[in-house]
Amino acid sequence: MLIPRWLMRHEVTIAPYLGDTSKGPRYGPPTVVRCFVDEQTRGVRSPAGEQVTSTSTVYADPGTTAPQFSLVTLPSGRTTKVIQTKDRNGGGLPTPDHMEIQLE
Repeated sequence: MLIPRWLMRHEVTIAPYLGDTSKGPRYGPPTVVRCFVDEQTRGVRSPAGEQVTSTSTVYADPGTTAPQFSLVTLPSGRTTKVIQTKDRNGGGLPTPDHMEIQLE
């Protein structure tokens, strides 16, 4: 079961982080993703275990590609980076499966 389409009211653009080069970070081609954006500030843990502040969370379909450090442009036009993604899979329970993308 997915998040109902009528709740996916926003679109963001994600440029996936591909790694660092001698000239700085490298990103893949940007992709427009239908989602729900929650612009709420909260404390989260980074993959390295550090306590960081997330200013927004994007809820998208399972399989959405947004590696850590990817660039995300929100509907407001603000560009931010991915802190981490979480695969929210209910394992067959009647809960909406989705990707939670926490943003700086």
